Amino acid sequence: MPTTAGFNHVATLTADLDNIVKFYSDAFEAVVTFEMAAREGHPRMAILDLGGGAALNVFEVPAEEIIGERRRIGGRGPIDHFGLAVDSLATLEATRDRLRELGADIGEIQRLGGEWSLFFRDPDGMELEVCCHAG
Repeated sequence: MPTTAGFNHVATLTADLDNIVKFYSDAFEAVVTFEMAAREGHPRMAILDLGGGAALNVFEVPAEEIIGERRRIGGRGPIDHFGLAVDSLATLEATRDRLRELGADIGEIQRLGGEWSLFFRDPDGMELEVCCHAG
């Protein structure tokens, strides 16, 4: 049995923190639980509560300091993407509709093994996934 209880947070980089916070708040009702102004040796950051004990820690850095190609598998760096969990197919469908309304670049809901999956891109072009258990 694992000693861990799942993921605590995923950290990501953006050149526009306000835009990313607005997107995740609008798309997933994420709540900002912590904000920190930039200071020597540490960029401006926000922590977004994604529910279920999971958080997204977002650091604002100049665009030229973000390494990788967010739109290419294998070129995104050591963390290729992360998946957000929702409780049901109905919630996943509502999330898809909300992402469309926000103008997000999204795919179609598909069955991947025991999960329903929807891939999308956030405003920075990062490919992400929303999943729920099938069945």
